[in-house]
Amino acid sequence: MIHWIKAARLRTLPLSISGIIIGSFIAKWRMEETYQLWDWQIFALALLVTLLYQVLSNFANDYGDGVKGTDQFRDPLAEKRAVASGKISEKQMKSAVILLSILSLAATFLLLYKAFFPEFMEQFYIFIGLGIASILAAIGYTIGKKPYGYLGLGDMMVFIFFGLVSVCGSYFLFTKTWSWDILLPATAVGMMSMAVLNLNNMRDIESDAKSGKKTLALRLGFKYAMIYEIVLLQIPLLLILTFLMINNFQTQGKYYAFIVMILIFPIMAVRRKIMEVKEPRNLDPFLKQVGLLTLVMAILLAFGLNYFK
Repeated sequence: MIHWIKAARLRTLPLSISGIIIGSFIAKWRMEETYQLWDWQIFALALLVTLLYQVLSNFANDYGDGVKGTDQFRDPLAEKRAVASGKISEKQMKSAVILLSILSLAATFLLLYKAFFPEFMEQFYIFIGLGIASILAAIGYTIGKKPYGYLGLGDMMVFIFFGLVSVCGSYFLFTKTWSWDILLPATAVGMMSMAVLNLNNMRDIESDAKSGKKTLALRLGFKYAMIYEIVLLQIPLLLILTFLMINNFQTQGKYYAFIVMILIFPIMAVRRKIMEVKEPRNLDPFLKQVGLLTLVMAILLAFGLNYFK
């Protein structure tokens, strides 16, 4: 069991739920302004679905890199992946990926049934398509003849699914409406997610070069990937600030909503430490730190909008 828990890579889970928290609680704030009821069951199901997607993605990545032999080039001091180390067989991991895919699809159907059935059938079918696309994206990062993670497209896909789909999709589940300003926090979460993936790829840049896994970090080179990382960590809070200001929280005297901006200090500290790293392997601790900062950003924004009134 311990090997399966390690393969699930629990440290990635806080990042996966951040977009759901932001989208759901922005929806809660908007719905309370118009006296609409917010459904906690939809929120709970949305969290379950995104956690299943994340574990599915981690299992699929472990399997894909293992069967392709990518993991044999990794730093020998780094923790070995389950399939590559033989702790979980290829057949067992493949079966787990299939099972998680089925469970993810079932949970997605249940969530969308709760959110849309029977009044919003058109939206129900559209979101079923998005759910299937999310499952395929989770699997396709390292599995297949041309996995997009090996083509340098991982950053774009993370931005789309961890940012846009997660935040905008969860917002729509509650409100059944669209608002263009939701793209600001969605982009913020997407960029923080890209920052985590880029750190991961910068850490593995040497082994990926040997295995032929052409990530964006590898294509850019360590120096320019570092610049890219700093940009990704610089912009998200500015986007959140813009979202709060265009919704006139400052003119209404609701300064509690800006509590999320206290994160400027820990993010600056982490960014400065990342810039000091010279050896790629030393970037590993920052993956968890940036992921947790993303979760805290989501929680503070949710509380600022809804509970400090």
